[in-house]
Amino acid sequence: MSVNFGDVLNFLRAKCENVDVRVKSQDSFNVQISDVISDSRDVKSGTLFACITGEISDGHKFVSMAEANGACALLCEHEVESALPQIIVPRVRDHLGEIASLVYDNPSEKLLMVGVTGTNGKTTTTYIIRSILQAAGIRTGLLGTIIESDGVTDKEADRTTPESCIVQRQLAHMVMNGCGACVMETSSHGLYLGRIKGALYDVPVFTNLYPEHLDFHKDMENYFAAKKLLFTNYTKPDFRGAANFDDPYGKRLVEEFGDKVRGFGLNDGASSRVVESKTSIDGTELVIEAEGFDTLRLHTPLVGSFNIMNTLCAVTAMRVRVDDEAIVKGVANVPQVPGRLERIDLPNGACVFVDFAHTPSALRSVLGVIRKLSGDERRVISMFGHGGGRYQQNRPELGRAASEFADEVFITSDNAREEDPYEIAHAIAGGVSIPYRVNVDRPQAVATALDDLKPGDILVITGKGPERFITIKDKKIPFNDAEAVKSWRDSH
Repeated sequence: MSVNFGDVLNFLRAKCENVDVRVKSQDSFNVQISDVISDSRDVKSGTLFACITGEISDGHKFVSMAEANGACALLCEHEVESALPQIIVPRVRDHLGEIASLVYDNPSEKLLMVGVTGTNGKTTTTYIIRSILQAAGIRTGLLGTIIESDGVTDKEADRTTPESCIVQRQLAHMVMNGCGACVMETSSHGLYLGRIKGALYDVPVFTNLYPEHLDFHKDMENYFAAKKLLFTNYTKPDFRGAANFDDPYGKRLVEEFGDKVRGFGLNDGASSRVVESKTSIDGTELVIEAEGFDTLRLHTPLVGSFNIMNTLCAVTAMRVRVDDEAIVKGVANVPQVPGRLERIDLPNGACVFVDFAHTPSALRSVLGVIRKLSGDERRVISMFGHGGGRYQQNRPELGRAASEFADEVFITSDNAREEDPYEIAHAIAGGVSIPYRVNVDRPQAVATALDDLKPGDILVITGKGPERFITIKDKKIPFNDAEAVKSWRDSH
C-alpha cells in the first residue's frame, strides 16, 4: 500500500483551504508514501513524518532525526529546514488520521467497526463483544486499555486510544491478518483530540457517564459532548448503536438518535432488558428480553451487577450483527479480563480480587459485589490510592465508598505523579469512617496486607488493575498488583 505525495496534497486541498507546500522539484510530487508516523524514532524508508505540536514536545524539532531514519516527506504546521517535500497545514492533528487512512487504503471500511465509550465498563464490554464476534467465526482485532491485538499478535497497550496514525496502521494490520472486525475502546480524550479521525464505526456503544477527567473536560456537559462525538462524527451511514437507557446521558443518546441507537437497561423503557438474573461466586445466569427478538438465556463466568450491565450492553450491540447462537457461546466463553475483578485464591483460604476501579462509583460497585457474594461472615479489606493530578474531589469520596462495604480500609499510593502521596492519602482518609491504615509504598502495602490475611478474608486491591508501572514524578517503577499477589502466593 502506498500513495504519492501529490495525491496526499490534493486530498488535503479538497478538504482544507489553508494548505501550503514546499518542494525542491516537480519530482517531489511522485514521492511514494507507504507509512505515516508521528514519532521520529519509528520512522523508516517511505514514511511521511507528521510534526505534531504537543503539550510536552514539538515534532518539528525532530525533523532531522526523521530524515536520517528515512522519512520521504513531511506534514507540518510551518516550514522547516529540510530537503524533504513538505505539506503545511494549520494543525497537523486535524488531518493526520484521514491522511493515514488514505495511505493505508481506508482499513475501517473493510472491517465491522465497534467503538465503546463511557466512564466505566469499556474494557470488559469490548472483551465480551470480541468473544461474541469470534464465536460467530469472525476474526476480531482489539484496541483498548489492556492489550492491542491485530488478530494474530497481542501486545500491551500504551494508552486507551493511540495517536490516529497508529490507529490506522493497526487497523490495516488487522485487515492484512484476515480480521473481519475491530472492537475498540474510545476514550473521551481520544475523541476530543481527534485520535480516531479516519475511522468510521458501524456500532457505537455508550456504557455510562460518571464524574471523571473533569480536570480536562471541566464539567459533565463537556465530558458528555466528547463521548457523543463517537455517535455524531465517527459513524458510517448505516450505523446501529447501543446506549445505557438507565443512565441519563445514555437516555439522551437514545432519544436523539431514535431507531439508530437501541437502549439497554434494567428499568422500564429500555428496549433491551435483563428480566431475570442470579449471580454467585461461579458466575451469573441472566435472561434478556428485547423488542423484536427472542428471549435469551445466558450464562457468563463474570460476576456482579456491573457485569450484568456489561453483558447486556455487549449483547444489545451485537444482536443486530450476529445470531443468538454466537451470542450465547461468546458470553459463556468470555475470558478473564486482567485487572477486572480478577480473582486470586490463597493457600490459607483467603482470596484477593484485583480491579481497575478508580472512581467512587466504580469502587462502590466492586465492593458491593464482593460484600454480596461473601456475606457478612467474611472480612473485606479495601486497598486503594488515587492518582496524582486527577480529580481531587474524588479522594474523600473514595474513602466514603469503601467505608460503605469494607470492614477495613488500607490506603496506599497509586500513580502519585508530581503530588505528595501522603497528601493524597490524607485526603482519602478524610472520607473514611471505619478502621484504616496507611502505607504509601504500594508493593510493601500489598505484602503487608497479604501477610495479615486470615482464612476466609477477602482483600480487594483497586485503582491500577492491569497497569504494570507505578509513576512517581518522572520515574516509572515496574509493579503489577496481580503479579505481586501471585508471587506472594507462590512463595508461601
